[in-house]
Amino acid sequence: MSKVDLKKTFKNLYNAKPGQILEVDVPEIAFIMVEGKGDPNNSPQFQEAIEVLYGLSYTLKFMAKFGAEAVDYVVMPLEALWWAEDMSVFDTGVKYDWLWTLMIMQPDLVTDEMFREGINQFRRKKGKTVPASLDSVRFERFREGLSAQTMHIGPYSAEKATIAALHDYIREQGRSPRGKHHEIYLSNPQRVAPEKMRTLIRQPMK
Repeated sequence: MSKVDLKKTFKNLYNAKPGQILEVDVPEIAFIMVEGKGDPNNSPQFQEAIEVLYGLSYTLKFMAKFGAEAVDYVVMPLEALWWAEDMSVFDTGVKYDWLWTLMIMQPDLVTDEMFREGINQFRRKKGKTVPASLDSVRFERFREGLSAQTMHIGPYSAEKATIAALHDYIREQGRSPRGKHHEIYLSNPQRVAPEKMRTLIRQPMK
């Protein structure tokens, strides 16, 4: 049985030191995604979307492992794109207007057909407790292109200075931010103390 670890395959996309800003060219990559709106700290929809993405990701993993592919791979970390119709809400802290796309990277061996079968298997497994977000999950390829990224160590609530430094760097290079604010959650908040959590912050630029 072959094994795949996408964090090693795309090592440069999931790595940075605190205080270090790297420029990366993010290629087209497959993700399963769910969109929503609201404060991530108290939104049932946000938590439900996480459940769906991880449940479906592990369903696809075991389909590949025990299917004809016979490939075992590591389920990738949760990622999120953040934006708002009025971007000033990120400065005011009005989180109920935040828009988000939660997503988890998938290996190239996952096909549209496999994704649809994974949805069916996950739905049968959940029975009468199928999360509503399962109906809106999608599978698509996403390309960010040229981006700057850095590592934030600490609680999510303390990201502001890290994000400001990242945006300052982009402007110092004579460029400007584009697209959506991107976070990659490398620590499990249920197992890691807030002051030690690792979050990769990425911003596409032009």
